Amino acid sequence: MERELKNRRVILGLSGGVDSAVAAVRLIEAGADVHALHMTNWEDEDGYCTAAEDLQDARNVCEQLGIPLHHVNFARQYRDRVFRYFLDEYAAGRTPNPDVLCNREIKFGVFREHAKRLGGELLATGHYARTALGDGRTRLLKGADLNKDQSYFLHAVSEEALAETVFPLGDLTKDQVRRIAKDHGLAVHAKRDSTGICFIGERPFREFLSTYLPANPGPIRTPEGAEVGRHHGLMYYTLGQRQGLGIGGRAGASDAPWYVVDKDAGANALIVAQGNTDLLMSDALTAVEAGWINGPPAGLEAGLRCMAKVRYRQPDQACEVRPAAGGGLSVSFEEAQRAVAPGQYVVFYDGDVCLGGAVIDEIHRIEAAGSAIMRAPGDLAGHG
Repeated sequence: MERELKNRRVILGLSGGVDSAVAAVRLIEAGADVHALHMTNWEDEDGYCTAAEDLQDARNVCEQLGIPLHHVNFARQYRDRVFRYFLDEYAAGRTPNPDVLCNREIKFGVFREHAKRLGGELLATGHYARTALGDGRTRLLKGADLNKDQSYFLHAVSEEALAETVFPLGDLTKDQVRRIAKDHGLAVHAKRDSTGICFIGERPFREFLSTYLPANPGPIRTPEGAEVGRHHGLMYYTLGQRQGLGIGGRAGASDAPWYVVDKDAGANALIVAQGNTDLLMSDALTAVEAGWINGPPAGLEAGLRCMAKVRYRQPDQACEVRPAAGGGLSVSFEEAQRAVAPGQYVVFYDGDVCLGGAVIDEIHRIEAAGSAIMRAPGDLAGHG
């Protein structure tokens, strides 16, 4: 941690997990005046949400470490600012990533505002990321543990918010975090990492989504138009998906696995193909709603050479980024990318520095010769 924290009030987002608990330990060791703030952002008592358990774990950590715990309910803001968008994107046939919006709107939005009301000078979270201060700017950097680096999910957080944020775990690995928790006798040292939808938890996805959006079953077709099955609703599938298609062996077909390669929203048809198909490969994309943490990078207008990720934990991919006609960004990759999903984010990097990102809007795929799927970019998956 670069910042001087001694006697400064830091409001820590304490989830009840091991990461934020160790963040509290490190802040205390740095001499900060630490106050923990636990958020409740989802209230349905359906057996899948672990909010009550997490709150109790947070209480236990604070009691053991001797720091005060505050509790706030942001369920309304979460539904309005994150969950509504999540549903709208699925209804449009796209594949959203609510964690990015959750960070921008909740953890570094209304949470930050509430932290200031508690007298906080700085905000802290258990994210695996770092900031660097210099030349009057605050830059977002990857975490030292590249297997846990969460800068991808933080790319939409404003520079202003990052300037007031401390990431105590940025220079640690997950193994080190668990070891610190165990050495301090924290019961959460062995608590498993949370997965699933941000704040909603792990649950049967199809069942959950169907309670908010009406399912609309339809045909599963090959690119040549042959019907090979029925789908439960386009919103339940994403490009590259292999599991859950319900397509068995077919006469005259190979034993190669089937993959989702497109969605034809007009015909309500899910398009699938077998094996290692070029229909899942794209060498370029256009993206919208671009946000640059430190402003648009120099050289963007002429074509910016940098690295990018189109999904979390993907190795950095070399690309060129430039403004697209009609707004947005045009991104061309040196190597073709597999199963790029509209609605997800493309996030840009210069070395360890996260520059920002944008929402993937259209993909420009490497077409298989003679395939009926060959269409103009504006007709590609995700445009419902």
